[in-house]
Amino acid sequence: MSVNQVADTDAPPWVNDLSRHPLITPQAKDIATRVFARIASGAYPFGTRIPAERDLAAEFQDTRATIRQALEFLATYDVVARRAGSGTFVSYRKPSDQGLPRERVALESQSSIHLLAETASPFAMSIAESILEPEMVRLATIYMSTRDLAELNRQLSALEGIVTESDAFATLEDDFMMMLARGTHNSLIAAMYAILHEVRRQPQWAASRRQMLTPSKIRSAQMLLRSLYDAISRRDVETAVELIKLHVASTHEDMIYES
Repeated sequence: MSVNQVADTDAPPWVNDLSRHPLITPQAKDIATRVFARIASGAYPFGTRIPAERDLAAEFQDTRATIRQALEFLATYDVVARRAGSGTFVSYRKPSDQGLPRERVALESQSSIHLLAETASPFAMSIAESILEPEMVRLATIYMSTRDLAELNRQLSALEGIVTESDAFATLEDDFMMMLARGTHNSLIAAMYAILHEVRRQPQWAASRRQMLTPSKIRSAQMLLRSLYDAISRRDVETAVELIKLHVASTHEDMIYES
């Protein structure tokens, strides 16, 4: 890497991106540049709160209005995040710190999933599902849109068409639950549930589920999931939560028995 390339990684983002450039006084822009330099150097690490406006005003010997304009300018470029009542926090990461190449990230993420699948016990899976799924269903019942519900119903109809094919049923059931997770419209809950979703798809877990999914078990699960869908579509939170708890308990009994 050349000296120029190194310098470019520490250049303020507004140097190469004028599309968001707001009007700003020269004094405020100079202060913004100096604050950015501290962030880029690590003096203000990612996620930390930077000094209050009054402290910066005293340090830079300027008005709080100028400091505020400088911080708002930095916020425009996602260098800092302004939180009312809490302060201003560093949200910028240097390009070299933003992560590994996408292919390597995907590979390492997959390795982590494999490790979880190898080391997680049925009891650990039981606890994780017991914590996540009831709250996930509660939020989905409240927040799923008409379109979400239509897609969920289509998924359920496909799931109800399964009679004996345990592999197909397990895949459709996982996708049904993942649709509920996305239906919460809470990206963190969806991301956490996606980890469970991927662990269950690993060969060692999938094989165990295939053994448990007899035709009678498939039929019982289909009836329960249809009742769950009906409760969600009625916005009946209490019933929906109780049904998913029954579903979780039934799955866990089978899982622990097989283990």
